[in-house]
Amino acid sequence: MFLRTTKLLSALLLCFVASNATAQMKDPMDETPEAKDARLGWWKEARFGMFIHWGVYAELAGYYKGDPVEDIGEWIMHHGRVPIDDYEAYARMFNPLFFDADAWVSLAKQAGMKYIVITSKHHDGFALWDSKVTDWDITDASPFQRDILAELADACRTHDIKLCFYHSIMDWHHPAAQAPLEPEYNRPELTNPNFPRYYETYLKPQLNELLTQYGDIGILWFDGEWIDDYTTDMGKDLYRFVRQIQPGLIVNNRIDKGRQGYAGFDKEGNFAGDYGTPEQEIPATGVDGLDWESCMTMNDTWGWKAYDTNWKTSDDLIRNLVEIVSKGGNFLLNVGPTPEGVIPAASIERLQNMGTWMETNAASIYGARASPFPQPDWGRYTQTDDALYAHLFTLPEGNEIVIPTLASGQTYGEPTFLATAQPLTHATKGETLQIKLPDLPDPAPVTVIRIPLGSPSVLAATASKTE
Repeated sequence: MFLRTTKLLSALLLCFVASNATAQMKDPMDETPEAKDARLGWWKEARFGMFIHWGVYAELAGYYKGDPVEDIGEWIMHHGRVPIDDYEAYARMFNPLFFDADAWVSLAKQAGMKYIVITSKHHDGFALWDSKVTDWDITDASPFQRDILAELADACRTHDIKLCFYHSIMDWHHPAAQAPLEPEYNRPELTNPNFPRYYETYLKPQLNELLTQYGDIGILWFDGEWIDDYTTDMGKDLYRFVRQIQPGLIVNNRIDKGRQGYAGFDKEGNFAGDYGTPEQEIPATGVDGLDWESCMTMNDTWGWKAYDTNWKTSDDLIRNLVEIVSKGGNFLLNVGPTPEGVIPAASIERLQNMGTWMETNAASIYGARASPFPQPDWGRYTQTDDALYAHLFTLPEGNEIVIPTLASGQTYGEPTFLATAQPLTHATKGETLQIKLPDLPDPAPVTVIRIPLGSPSVLAATASKTE
């Protein structure tokens, strides 16, 4: 108890100092659109990131008392109705001796990913760092006693990958949050009168630790905002709090109460947050004037579940990436490591395959904007300032594709295969560019044609409405 009290007092002091030091800063909610675009610039350039769901739930591997628990693995404490005392016993077994931060970050870089978002704390409340606020963390509640986030921060700096944190607003373990609902935990309509105390003396101090101990953080990716305890006023206050500590921080829209379910976009109103978060789906079209990121699993669950073998194919994942970028979004693709700290072999295989494709086709992804045209029968378009990219998912009829004109006066240069720079037979007919393809095998997963632009592109007003 003395250790926990001492750690809490230290964290509150740090939080108080940070809040006062930034009190005179400009309100982040008053940011201009131009300033926001500049702050989100690296993220829009990146287009592809790794999500990592990892914690005590990996130790259960989808089973409780020998029985499989349906639904996603990281929710097993709720879906398995696991009492807090039992769950704490699993933490005492969580000892990931094969965890290798450099190997994880190297894999992300090999896949062509530019940022990593890891669960600093999921809904079970377990912290993957040495938190001064609580003993319910990796260094005090488990035998591992190493700061996962510190090791990842070092590896990300080495490999020039942006480190980002997922952080749960609700907390099934904390007595002032959802713990009194045990074993139902996720009862969004029930409230805890002590939640404001949890918000001020636990949630904020932990976020202060994350933003002051691990260098520049790219994104804070919030979740669990749907509970009635948490209010939109808290959301706006928390947005100001974290942006004042790190002004360049990007924050998803789940910090506030606007999100409309898995579709991920906000309803009408004034809500905090920088971008939408579609989950396990890709919007039917781009969304004019809004930034967004689709997060998705490779199988059916986020956290490790040993019997979930319903893996998406590498080809499907590559095509998902292309489709998302063609609609102006980012792709955040998940891995759920085992309790030993190993990324599953099936995930590694798929990431390596995506990396092989990215080695020769990344120019059509990094910094690319939404397609200026409706979806063609054969695939997708993306474009950058200097080129239009035609992504072939299937062979076009007659081995010919017709590229519409971009804008009045816009010219096209000589088209080539992006991977090989092989020139392609082409002709201009009216305001269109006709490209004749040589005999090709099935273009699986995606064959990319680069079409240079004669001058910096001027997108049509409906570019982000691409189907």
